[in-house]
Amino acid sequence: MKLSLAVLSAVTSITLTLTSFAASAADYPAPKQGEWIAKDFKFHTGQTMPELKLHYTTIGEPTGQPVLVLHGTGGSAASMLTPAFGGELFGAGQPLDASKYYIIIPDGLGHGQSSKPSDGMKTAFPKYNYDDMVDAHYRLVAEGLGVKHLRLVIGNSMGGMHTWIWGEKYPQFMDALVPMASQPTEMAARNWMLRRLMIETIRNDPDYNGGNYTSQPRMMKYAVNAYGIATSGGTLAIQMQAPTGEKADKIVDERLAAPITADANDFLYQWDASHDFNPAAGLDKIEATLLLINAADDERNPPETGVTDAAMKRVKNGRVLLIPASTETRGHGTTGNAAFYKKPLQELLQTAPQRTM
Repeated sequence: MKLSLAVLSAVTSITLTLTSFAASAADYPAPKQGEWIAKDFKFHTGQTMPELKLHYTTIGEPTGQPVLVLHGTGGSAASMLTPAFGGELFGAGQPLDASKYYIIIPDGLGHGQSSKPSDGMKTAFPKYNYDDMVDAHYRLVAEGLGVKHLRLVIGNSMGGMHTWIWGEKYPQFMDALVPMASQPTEMAARNWMLRRLMIETIRNDPDYNGGNYTSQPRMMKYAVNAYGIATSGGTLAIQMQAPTGEKADKIVDERLAAPITADANDFLYQWDASHDFNPAAGLDKIEATLLLINAADDERNPPETGVTDAAMKRVKNGRVLLIPASTETRGHGTTGNAAFYKKPLQELLQTAPQRTM
């Protein structure tokens, strides 16, 4: 049964209780690192790389039910091993208990320790988009790890967008889908406008020098922080953190003083890869049971536009969990804290039909 965003928001506010935004970590087996080479990987542009390196992390044993976990833009598998996410999900008795599940967390194409421009090719590295990233994940899972069927695909932010693509391109490959901090519509409106401005600011910095820089472009930290403050953090939370001009200035000063560790070419590729994201046309292809988890104060995916609600009507087995805005939520960053949705996730895994290829 499908419920509207408004109804689910009300239900969530009643049934979801949180004692603290900070999650307490649960113990789970030590993560294992792996690497696989995809031979002759073809990009959507027609370009081919003879060898595409894909790094990944696993938790649990291959005998468990396979679960694919997908990170956000600029992240890596390590992004999903935080106390607030992995600590709330992967331990004994948790929704993705690693004694029951085989958790696979790849570093996305262009991210982490997978092949990326900064490995040496710089701007000669093939241009990739989200379809390429999902195809690389599929080859890793199916060819590299020999997994024939996934119990669940769950992703946050960019990983959430990838989850939509997974459901459309490989509809019989999984039982359940949990896209988070995303919407199944074209990359557009404020989200793309601000991404475009961030990208253009870095590209037009003389320090960038067409990608042949000797040190990271100086304007990069300003572009990154402007986008971050504009599109994440939560309106109520930011007001609480910076109720005066003095405190607001202090936060900006601290953010600008922090080093930017990303490589500019890697960064531009990562964010530009979202430019043609648009799963809207293929929503009726999704067969898996789907739970979309968004936050009511998500600056990049605002529910009040109605576009997500309209799109979800075309998802056969889909429903929405909308986390109500509060001083505990963090806007687009809310779904990084699994304490907000542990129970609904566990219920999904208990009820979603198990299918085979």
